Amino acid sequence: MACNLVVSNLSLKPGQRLRVQGEIAPEAKSFSLNLGKDDNNMCLHFNPRFNMHGDINTIVCNSKDGGAWGAEQRESAFPFQPGSVAEVCISFDQADLTIQLPDGHSFKFPNRLNLEAINYLTAEGDFMIKCVAFD
Repeated sequence: MACNLVVSNLSLKPGQRLRVQGEIAPEAKSFSLNLGKDDNNMCLHFNPRFNMHGDINTIVCNSKDGGAWGAEQRESAFPFQPGSVAEVCISFDQADLTIQLPDGHSFKFPNRLNLEAINYLTAEGDFMIKCVAFD
């Protein structure tokens, strides 16, 4: 059930929140949500891994600046279940992005690119988007 979604011209400003709801494939290995300026400049690569690249039930976050990946940040909280519906909320501000997981747990990831707006969103992997909303 691999799904690819690309959205450009988002114009998400600091203080705004993005909510992404989708269905996780029953045999999910991983999926990712990417936010930033474009494919080579992402302030957030959010990548829950069920069983991928040696990671099991781990969330890996990173950034990409001019096509170069930064240092990975791993989160041990993992509320995702294959075959279920999940919602991830991402709040954006100048200093960092706050990611709220489906179980209510949240964590921060630094806005390493110092973006003043997020114009680009992609969803890839074993996650079928059902709803994208802005608050």
